[in-house]
Amino acid sequence: MTIAKIMTDEKFNAAAVAQISQKLSDPDWLRNLRQTAWDSFNKIGWPTYREETWRRTRLTGLQMDQFQPWSDETELKQDTWQRQLNEMESDGFLVHDNGILLQENLPAPLLEQGVLFSDLIQAAMEQPQLVQRYLGQIVVPSTNKFTALHYAFLRGGTFLYVPRGVEIALPLQSLVNQSAPDLAGFHHTLIITEAGAAVTLVEAFGGGHSGFHDGVVEAHLGANSQLHYLHIQDWDTQVWNFSTQRVIQTRDSRYQALISSWGSRLSKLWKQVELEEPGGQSELLGLYFPTGHQHVDHHTLQNHISAQCSSDLLFKGALREHGRSVYQGSIKVWPDAQKTDAYQSNKNLLLDPTTRADSIPALEIDADDVRCSHGATVSEVPEEYIFYLQARGLTRQQALRMIVHGFFEEVIDRVDVESVRDKLEGIVTHKLGI
Repeated sequence: MTIAKIMTDEKFNAAAVAQISQKLSDPDWLRNLRQTAWDSFNKIGWPTYREETWRRTRLTGLQMDQFQPWSDETELKQDTWQRQLNEMESDGFLVHDNGILLQENLPAPLLEQGVLFSDLIQAAMEQPQLVQRYLGQIVVPSTNKFTALHYAFLRGGTFLYVPRGVEIALPLQSLVNQSAPDLAGFHHTLIITEAGAAVTLVEAFGGGHSGFHDGVVEAHLGANSQLHYLHIQDWDTQVWNFSTQRVIQTRDSRYQALISSWGSRLSKLWKQVELEEPGGQSELLGLYFPTGHQHVDHHTLQNHISAQCSSDLLFKGALREHGRSVYQGSIKVWPDAQKTDAYQSNKNLLLDPTTRADSIPALEIDADDVRCSHGATVSEVPEEYIFYLQARGLTRQQALRMIVHGFFEEVIDRVDVESVRDKLEGIVTHKLGI
């Protein structure tokens, strides 16, 4: 049976789109958005392996008929999510399970300043003009096959709005979990920062139970605003994961993102930053550690549209036990984007001969007064490094752990939140298994 045939069975069809819209009591504009997305889904062809962005990532084994488009039950226990929240100090949190909001918290002083931090569907009801202005406008439904499916079956999400001049000192947390077996999740993140605002949002994704997740992240940064966005993906190792993320930056805005990919059976993530007005600064960080036949694919675009903007990308991955990674990244500089300063680096560490990493950086420059460069490395751990550490009293396992932690440290040290740094270090230790 082909994937295309599976995708149009009785679970994922026009009737199911209408049913979820009715179930969630969608306003007319959201119902229309779903229908537009479903029409796009039917028009867009499935990825083929002749396409450069899919030539190294195959969907063999993906059968959508095994997944349910939604679940009305939750099984995430309070002590479980409370333990995760306690790992860092924060100024507010959301807890989602199976697309359902379980808990929300935002201190009164932030509410009084006009900060909105809630479930996306709830926000669509309570703040329709604000949500409608941005939802589906930054990442449009027709972006790819998976975004079209996402908007058609959207259920649950993180909505964050920070008004002009409001600076939130501590991070906000959003825990996104799937406890139902064989569930297809469609979590949407929408972030809006007005002029002069500043905020850090940490989203942690976990669970899944042999399920499927198709997410979208949209962010719009107002003039001179700052957004730190940390996307920690730690799905169960049998989850199919797809994520499309796009950020629009206006004048003098600053954006820092961390994408950490630890879990899933297969992950395909698109990350695109649009520097539309002068003075924008963007920093994109990535960590990944595929093991046990995991496949991780990141595709990035630093899109320099306006002059006098800068972007810096550093993605690092370690691989062991048949782990597979693909990185494809591009810096695009448009004719009017003079004085651009952009850099892109992808580095991969192979921990055994069963692994493979493909790295394809690229530059497309149509301006003449720019500074742009890129680099990529794929290498094994040199035996002399291990020998050097063993000669100083470490075991081989201890030496390897030290080397891998040191390799990731360049990225982890750039993360401003100490508790997140500790969490990332713990995940690396767990993945090493030594």
